[in-house]
Amino acid sequence: MSGWAQRRFWRAARAVEEGAGFGVLLDARPLRTPAKTPLVVPARALAEAIAAEWEALDGAIRPEALPLTRAANTALVRVAPRHAAVVGEVAGYGATDLLCHRAEGPAELAARQARMWDPLLDWAAAALGARLVVTQGVVPVAQPAPALAALRARVAGHDAFALTALHEAVALTGSLVIGLRALAPGADDAALWAASRLDEDWQAEQWGADDEAEAAAAARAAAFATALRFHRLARGEAASGGRVDAT
Repeated sequence: MSGWAQRRFWRAARAVEEGAGFGVLLDARPLRTPAKTPLVVPARALAEAIAAEWEALDGAIRPEALPLTRAANTALVRVAPRHAAVVGEVAGYGATDLLCHRAEGPAELAARQARMWDPLLDWAAAALGARLVVTQGVVPVAQPAPALAALRARVAGHDAFALTALHEAVALTGSLVIGLRALAPGADDAALWAASRLDEDWQAEQWGADDEAEAAAAARAAAFATALRFHRLARGEAASGGRVDAT
């Protein structure tokens, strides 16, 4: 199959071995990417999860119901051929990482930022050799070149599937450090998402949250969780490191 069909035409979807990887069959037809190449992923767990997405469809084929399929397509069609360019885009977040920009006040907010963000910066320094500089306000501060180089090297070490997940996680959080920690072993997904939402949650506590903002936050939380699930499935690992809530 190539592209998106309008209605379900298959009776069963299943994962199958495909060379050195795993594909998905819709009855006897191999699932294909938008580029009309076979959709082949590195782990059976991911192929089975993609097959489950297609098996769950009833009637119309809705792309929003196929988040893992879309992520695999992105990895194969958009990221793999442009690996170096995507590495540069993702690594660029290190120069303006969310965790490095602290509030001048009130004191309670600054203290909460230090409590939630300092341990993540300490992890980057210890695990990645990247000690970033903290500043107040939104004006960028010059980060040490060795730290930025270390972050870039870490990003470049990810394959197309991991890089796809990392790109999504970093774009959603505004933090390269949070994204890299999320893909590392022992990540606490909920705590990392809460760290990325610290400023928004603070504002909601002070002034209240409206329905539109809450809906947007829920959608972003779901996208973050899907990115991490995609990464772990692609590695053949457990799919979740913990629930991610909008707030």
